[in-house]
Amino acid sequence: MTPEAIRTVSQLRQEFYYQFAAKMNVPVKITTRNPSTGNLPMASWIDDRQRMNYLCVYVHTAPDELLPERPFILRVSINKGAGIVQSRLWGRDCRGINQSWHFDLTLLPEEILDFCTWIVNLIKSHRQTGVLGVPEPPHPFDFKLSNSQILVNEAWTQKARQEIS
Repeated sequence: MTPEAIRTVSQLRQEFYYQFAAKMNVPVKITTRNPSTGNLPMASWIDDRQRMNYLCVYVHTAPDELLPERPFILRVSINKGAGIVQSRLWGRDCRGINQSWHFDLTLLPEEILDFCTWIVNLIKSHRQTGVLGVPEPPHPFDFKLSNSQILVNEAWTQKARQEIS
């Protein structure tokens, strides 16, 4: 990645995590790990079933010295293998990691902060109503349904999909 892309993703990740934590209305722990060692910073929280959930913001593709024209695209992953997750961060309050639901949103850097409230609403309503209880996204996207055809598991904003094509 170019130094500019590294700075941008670091700033956006930090701002997104702090906004996310403020909007969740439950305790959220933000870990600061070293991305160069493969351990990404993440935000985690305990759900009503005492399971740890986690959210990671990371780079899907980015320009670098060899491919400066490569698109700069980010991914927000919920409960999906982005780095090593340690439920022991939560101690006795935690009964393990939530493995029953995951979600990936692939988007452009300029779209990520607009999606913070939408992602919080998705998390809060996923067990109750699936996508039916979530308001319209701030930017149009394409999505894939899970096997149950109720919950969205993966979405790309239309602009991110265009950039990658």
